[in-house]
Order: sequence, then C-alpha cells, then structure tokens
Amino acid sequence: MDKSADAFRTISEAAEELEVPQHVLRFWETRFSQIRPMKRGGGRRYYRPEDMELLRTIRSLLYGEGYTIRGVQRLLKERGVRAVMALTANPGQLASAIGSEQPVSLTERDDDDDAVAAEHFADMNRALRAALGDIEDAQRILRAAHAR
Repeated sequence: MDKSADAFRTISEAAEELEVPQHVLRFWETRFSQIRPMKRGGGRRYYRPEDMELLRTIRSLLYGEGYTIRGVQRLLKERGVRAVMALTANPGQLASAIGSEQPVSLTERDDDDDAVAAEHFADMNRALRAALGDIEDAQRILRAAHAR
C-alpha cells in the first residue's frame, strides 16, 4: 500500500523512495542542519513531506548535478532552502539561475570532504566491531548454556 504524499516516512521508507542507503540519510543529517526529521521514542526518525522534498533536492544536487557536500551546503546557505528547492524542481533552471557558479566537479573533491568521509567510515567501522563483539559474546553464552 502506497502512502499519500502528505504522510510521514520512516527512514527505511525514505531511503527506499530516494534510492539511497539509510546510513546516507543519517550522514546527510550530520552535514546539513536543514534536515530535521521528527524523532520519536527510541530515536525513530519520521520524515515530513517537506523533509522529503529537501532530501530529493540534496540528492539531485549531489548525484545529478555533480555538487560536493560543501557545494550544496554553500548553495543552501547563500540561496536559502526554498529557493534552491524551487530551482532544482525545474531541470535546466539551476545552471542558468546560478550563472557562473558552476558545481564543484566530483574530481575536484576537497580535503574536508575526504576527511568527513573517512571519519564517517571510521565511526561505522567502530560500530560494526562493537556489534561483532556483542555477537561473539552472545555465541559464547549460548554455547555454554547448550553444553550444560
């Protein structure tokens, strides 16, 4: 059953709709202060329709237009969220409206983008190692209980 356009989306629904992994949405929340999903008990995220519109805009700028994270941050800060969303809603209008401000090529990544990505993956690595340790502990407990 499809949700209406006005319905809130969970992170899994948002990720599926945007065709990006959930961890990318969490990462974008750390890089773009404008993304503010509602959080309920247990930290569950609920994206409002306006959050989804902003996420679609960010996705379009990063993946479709070739902007870096820093480039999108600058664009949102200088132009404002509503103005950028209006520009990206009409293909071809963004480049003419921005004029000489061309997107930073993905091959021209700056050191800050690389540092942020490295930090993100280091955090993910630590979390996965901790989870693996918990799983190994649980396996030892189960083996011990089974041996009795």
